[in-house]
Amino acid sequence: MDTNTAWFLVSAALILIGLLGTVLPVLPGLPLMFAGMWLAAWADAYQRVGAGTLTVLGVLVLLSILVDLLASMIGARRVGASGKAMFGAGVGSVVGLFFGLPGLLAGPFLGASLGELWHGREFRAATRVGFGTWLGLLLGAVFKLLLALAMLAIFFAMLLLG
Repeated sequence: MDTNTAWFLVSAALILIGLLGTVLPVLPGLPLMFAGMWLAAWADAYQRVGAGTLTVLGVLVLLSILVDLLASMIGARRVGASGKAMFGAGVGSVVGLFFGLPGLLAGPFLGASLGELWHGREFRAATRVGFGTWLGLLLGAVFKLLLALAMLAIFFAMLLLG
């Protein structure tokens, strides 16, 4: 196997792992995708994917980071979440990873709800905050997935057309 093929295989792995990272909160999804795309562009001596395309892809990555930060905060704030609920949602997301898809779905909700209970809220208010936080995280994940698909479309369009 020649060196270029190895670089393209590494870049493909980074892109695939990054795509998984758009739904798994423990992986930095779009930054990994961008790293893989940049590596592929570099391995191709920037012949088909150049600075302009990489700049657009980089802006999409920055937008995804902003979405990550804002989505859960907006969802939580709309329902009056405390800092403990936000902390609980984060812990619930990480713990949920160990329980597959059900854990990924239930972890943030349970963590935020438990955080609100710890904060002193009654059960009904805590579950409302848990749901609002979970909904914000879900909408953020959907938007990140859309950004990832847009990045893939741009990248592959430039590979094929460039």
